[in-house]
Amino acid sequence: MTTESKNDEKQTKVIKCVVDSDKMNKSRVGVLERRVRHSIVDKFIRRSTRIMFHDEKNETKVGDLVEIKPSKPYSARKAYTLLRVIKKSED
Repeated sequence: MTTESKNDEKQTKVIKCVVDSDKMNKSRVGVLERRVRHSIVDKFIRRSTRIMFHDEKNETKVGDLVEIKPSKPYSARKAYTLLRVIKKSED
């Protein structure tokens, strides 16, 4: 295998999440909610993960649906960057 074929196979995972906090400059926090089955009770429960991402133009607000992708680490907690805004919030 050459290095070119390895780079072609590597796909960056795009994540859709909802903006939860926009109180920082050029940084946002998105919430990724998922449903998992409880092993004992056998019911679906909601779990959420908070992901901090970089927003260079400060264009997102709370409630926006956005696409983010992994990138170089901007800080200890921020290692994602904004791709695009899918849907603006109603407010």
